[in-house]
Amino acid sequence: MSQKLKVAIIGLGNIGSTVAANLVKGSRSVIIADRTFEKAQTLAQKLGTLAKPATVAEAVKEADLIILAIYFDPIKAFLKEYASELGGKIIVDPSNPIAPAEGGGFKKIIAENESAGQILSTQLPDGVRMAKALGSLGAGSLAEAAHRTDKAVLFYATDDTSISSEIEELITDTGFQPVRIGGLDQSIRIEVFGDLHEFGALAKTVTLAEAAEKI
Repeated sequence: MSQKLKVAIIGLGNIGSTVAANLVKGSRSVIIADRTFEKAQTLAQKLGTLAKPATVAEAVKEADLIILAIYFDPIKAFLKEYASELGGKIIVDPSNPIAPAEGGGFKKIIAENESAGQILSTQLPDGVRMAKALGSLGAGSLAEAAHRTDKAVLFYATDDTSISSEIEELITDTGFQPVRIGGLDQSIRIEVFGDLHEFGALAKTVTLAEAAEKI
């Protein structure tokens, strides 16, 4: 592609801030936004000129591709609130529908056979395309395994293969090897507890050769 899409990350917790840092390390400019604007300003100062702080509304308006690094339920609210502004844009969903469990650990907050990716795909505003991506590793591995010589894999899923090149370019720029596992009906596999998630049966980062044995 002759020109890369403008990328925004909304939500600057562990995942969002790590993805932003990985993109900057990969020489990809990124708009960063959080409900607390000062948080975006602070991270931008740390990351340098490739990271541009913005309000959430500004990020939505300016970006072509929006990574929603926020919790599952707030994503649903976001899609409703910004429905009229999102037409023609690509949404990337790294969310995991989990909450702390009594006694420790985590539990799913949706049915065992449901995935965040499939649920959110039914709530997309008109003209919005979506991929499930950037959430198959925890924040620690996203930071530590990025930009290795023997690239670690990040899995993604999308129903719309017309955006596959943009998603793969994004994942590559974060310092990982992109691998599509199918449509959004496969999202459950790359969410927490899934067979292709670090905190599921996969249990670790994998290379492309190792991933081929798992898909």
